[in-house]
Amino acid sequence: MKYIFGPVKSRRLGKSLGVDIVPYKLCSLNCVYCECGKTTDLTTEIKDYVPVGDVIEELDSFLQRSPDLDVITFSGSGEPTLNKSIDIFINHLKSKYSQYKVAVLTNSTLLYMPEIRKKISQADMIFPSLDAVSSQVFEKMLRPAKGVTPEQIIEGLIALRKEYKGKIFLEIFVIEGLNDTESELKLLKEASIKINPDEIHINSLDRDSAEKWVTEARMNRLQEIKEFFAPLPSKIIAKAQDKKTNHYRVSEELQSKILNSITSLPKSLEEISALTDARVADIIKAAKELEKQGLAGLKEDRESGKLFIFKL
Repeated sequence: MKYIFGPVKSRRLGKSLGVDIVPYKLCSLNCVYCECGKTTDLTTEIKDYVPVGDVIEELDSFLQRSPDLDVITFSGSGEPTLNKSIDIFINHLKSKYSQYKVAVLTNSTLLYMPEIRKKISQADMIFPSLDAVSSQVFEKMLRPAKGVTPEQIIEGLIALRKEYKGKIFLEIFVIEGLNDTESELKLLKEASIKINPDEIHINSLDRDSAEKWVTEARMNRLQEIKEFFAPLPSKIIAKAQDKKTNHYRVSEELQSKILNSITSLPKSLEEISALTDARVADIIKAAKELEKQGLAGLKEDRESGKLFIFKL
């Protein structure tokens, strides 16, 4: 499968089938915390990045079997609203597979555009992000494409709330010492009140990030931030974890699964995700470990822009 992955178990969504409709790491932001790595194509250009018919054919092939799913989620390794046909995919799913909920995960950068808000309006749930309001923190944390501003994002989120009938879950990703200062949190709360989401989701790092200096926030600090946002409804979605246990799971168990899956032919990150129920970020980390050991390598397919893992 080139464009769908999973189903994977999601903390927020249950059993989720992922749909990736932009090439690997094509995004309008280059977030320091991104678990898929650094953005390689920083852009705000909206176009058909993948063949529309191929995506629909792949969705039909999988969904005609009536799989056990909770939701179909537009996410992946880049910003899905950059694909100008996202509305075609959503409408196809809602008309043909209405038994499934549809969710869109977005970094919010294009929501100031009425046509983008309209394109995703048929989704059941939207999970937009707002990580910073001050220009200084926004630039350092999110490293946006030219022309993207926090004011623009907030404008788009407020408009989305006024127009959209579904659920909005606003995610705020916390990096201690960067966007959790008193002044930045005050700005985030003021913006959140104007946006009026159904719920705020407070998140932090639980895997490797694009920049090594980014670390997960302490759980007690996340709890303090949750209390700060009261009376706005909010919850902490970051998970506390044993670093040693997580390292073992990613670096050894997943490595073994990857090697077993590429014995005959190379496989894309999305294919391996579907086979292992692992997230792309974890697969990349495990693949790099295998590369160091001389057991496997990573290469990009120029035509599709997808990353493949092959056996050495």
